[in-house]
Amino acid sequence: MNVMPIERIPDFEMRIKRQDAFWHGAVLDRPVLNITMPKPSVERQPQINKDFPTLRDRWMDAEYVAETAAISVRNTDYLGDALPQADPNLGPEVFSAFFGTELEYGESTSWSVANLFDWKEVDTLQFSEENLYWKKINEITEILLEKGKDLFYTGLTDLHPGGDAIVAFRDPQRMNLDMLDNPDDIKRLLERVSKVYEKVFGILADKLTAHCQPITCWAGIVSTKRWYVPSNDFSCMISKEMFDDFFLPGIREECRFLEASIYHLDGPNALRHLDSLLQIPELNAIQWIYGAGNGRASDWLPIYQRIQAAGKGMQLFLQADELETFMQALHPEGVWLQMSARSRDEAGELLKRVSTWR
Repeated sequence: MNVMPIERIPDFEMRIKRQDAFWHGAVLDRPVLNITMPKPSVERQPQINKDFPTLRDRWMDAEYVAETAAISVRNTDYLGDALPQADPNLGPEVFSAFFGTELEYGESTSWSVANLFDWKEVDTLQFSEENLYWKKINEITEILLEKGKDLFYTGLTDLHPGGDAIVAFRDPQRMNLDMLDNPDDIKRLLERVSKVYEKVFGILADKLTAHCQPITCWAGIVSTKRWYVPSNDFSCMISKEMFDDFFLPGIREECRFLEASIYHLDGPNALRHLDSLLQIPELNAIQWIYGAGNGRASDWLPIYQRIQAAGKGMQLFLQADELETFMQALHPEGVWLQMSARSRDEAGELLKRVSTWR
């Protein structure tokens, strides 16, 4: 694949090759290590000053989104294997909005307004390429591609099909009752939603590759593979048996549809589903998010060992003093690291240390 170069990063190709290798549980010369940090204040650019009548107007201003993304990239150092990216973002439930659900906006996120109150009205949920949110995501994507030429890679928006999409239509309380009262309705809607997801993903991914872009998204991996992040945050509210019956088949199909995948496992209550996920042959890796107030990565070392023992890769978000623990407990194949550093010198020391991981 012919990938757009990043002017400020001469080794961009090697950084992408390391991340391509990650999907196969391989190490070219060392594990992937992403480090980003703010540039010195003397290099900072002035912020864009623009008044908006509402927060929604700010989110919907594609030009503003692209300009602020470009400023952020110029103010950031990308070290190790980190590569600059900017993602079109209207919130985590925008995929449901493609079917007619409305979104309300806060300062840093948005949330859906449930719109399916009776299963007899399920056919009113239809994806349309004339949908306001679909058109806006495409508009933001196109402006990011324009503004980001040679500066950053444009990502895919945050897509949540499957159970999370239906929860947005219904709301969690209704959805919990539906699992008992309307199982067949859920399964039929899951099948329809999955077909739309494949179409939406294909259109957006094709748009990126047509501009010589690798695939990236909020998860931070940058790869020539057509990859994405299967997830089901609703799963923390249901049993393993229900998850396996309702949602595991769709997640398996999503992994088969993609060239590579990393499952977003969110919170201790979702851990009951880990063994089921590890049995999906096509799933490459796990992103385990233990959540605020639940310690550090090293407190969950047995979980990472379980993931690696099953032959899956993982994303690790580590503090510097945890690195040695993980180097002793895990092998480097299939590890993708995100770490922070206070200076370029400290980042260089982390890279040297990771380079000795055998």
